[in-house]
Amino acid sequence: MNDNSKRELLSIARKSIESVIYKKKDINIICDNNELQGKQGVFVTLKNSGKLRGCLGHFDSDIPLYKLVAQTAASSATDDSRFVFDRITSEEVDDINIEISVLSPLKKIDNPLDIELGVHGIYIKKGFKLGCFLPQVALETGWSKEEFLSNCCYGKAGLHSDAWKDNDVEIFVFTAEIFNEKGLLQ
Repeated sequence: MNDNSKRELLSIARKSIESVIYKKKDINIICDNNELQGKQGVFVTLKNSGKLRGCLGHFDSDIPLYKLVAQTAASSATDDSRFVFDRITSEEVDDINIEISVLSPLKKIDNPLDIELGVHGIYIKKGFKLGCFLPQVALETGWSKEEFLSNCCYGKAGLHSDAWKDNDVEIFVFTAEIFNEKGLLQ
């Protein structure tokens, strides 16, 4: 994705967040950029002074990327259940750094240790329990492959920490094109 498209997505995300936090009426986003018309997954991560303030996403989509970014940015600001009692306020909107991760399709893997830290994100599923980590989580935490998998199982999917070794657990990997307002990451 070129830098102009990345800046356009970040602008769309910012307008969407401002609209929902400032309780403006719905904004009408028009985008004629062909690069942003594709239907792919995205996560929007919001941080204030390096602290997580919201992160939600979708692995696939039936709407164009620019529309999904707008919806996901608003949801990240208002619907992340980890912040139900500590929502983003109008006073901090200007301090929020928006990071967008545009995702590749999920790919099922047989050997969990085939993941490449910092390159692959993971999606772990067992029955109705599921969890995921974006690729950048491995870099931010410094975890080993085993720690990355265990923390996703236990902390995200609600499974026991070694569930990634179980035969009935499905593990998928994906990559992401990651960029934020403070500078393009990848």
